[in-house]
Amino acid sequence: MKRDAKRGTWRMVHAERAALVADLARLEAGRWDTPSLCTGWTVHEVAAHLVDTALTTRLGFLAGLVRARFDFDLQNARGVERWRGASPEETLERLRRVVSRTSTPPAPLDTRLVEEVVHGEDIRRVVGLDRVYPQEAVGRALRLQVRTPAAFGGAKEQVASVRLTATDADLSLGEGPEAAGPALSLLLAVSGRRVALDDLDGPGVAVLAGATA
Repeated sequence: MKRDAKRGTWRMVHAERAALVADLARLEAGRWDTPSLCTGWTVHEVAAHLVDTALTTRLGFLAGLVRARFDFDLQNARGVERWRGASPEETLERLRRVVSRTSTPPAPLDTRLVEEVVHGEDIRRVVGLDRVYPQEAVGRALRLQVRTPAAFGGAKEQVASVRLTATDADLSLGEGPEAAGPALSLLLAVSGRRVALDDLDGPGVAVLAGATA
């Protein structure tokens, strides 16, 4: 990726981090224990995970994966435990401090957009917060998810026989029965957030529902 393109991507990532910090700053402390859309994690734990991923370096990721015996879920759980503060205020301050970080694990840079947008919605949708995400950020995150194998956190296999059509953007991906809806809902659906299926229409929705069951 060229230098200017990388800078543009990081600007989007930093903007999403800053927006989430601003939203969480006005969230009542008791709401941080709300179960998020990310199965098994509360709002507080998703926020801690975002601190962890913002701090992750290529070497640090590989070292952590080895220590976790190549158990990706265990590695993530340890990261949450490490960066979850004793209070929401402490975790929020940690998140605020990493807004402008530019470190990344050994993965395409657009994975940072997937992290910030999907986990941002994991939090916002369950506590009644709304955000209008930049169309470019959502579109790039969606394109990455549908070409990334499930083993690496994507949905390539799940959506191999579905055509995803965004109703709010010039974006259509894949072949097969159509699932149509807002690009953000398509991104959430292929990222395993079944609640987003309610936002979609078309015969391909049943295929997506089966793939994310």
